[in-house]
Amino acid sequence: MNLIVNGEKKEFNENSTLQAVISELQVEDKVMAAAVNMEIVKKDDWNNYVVKNDDKLELLQFVGGG
Repeated sequence: MNLIVNGEKKEFNENSTLQAVISELQVEDKVMAAAVNMEIVKKDDWNNYVVKNDDKLELLQFVGGG
């Protein structure tokens, strides 16, 4: 299955959950928020949210600055 993650096309297993995608990308300790097709998915739902082919994911991290 193909997904667009932060603007880059990537391939994942069919029926992957959002949490599985984040884990496979090895960014679970960095991602603070996730959106699928411009809809925010609550962190509590990542384990149950199954992504679909061609979904567009935005995995966001918060960066301090000044």
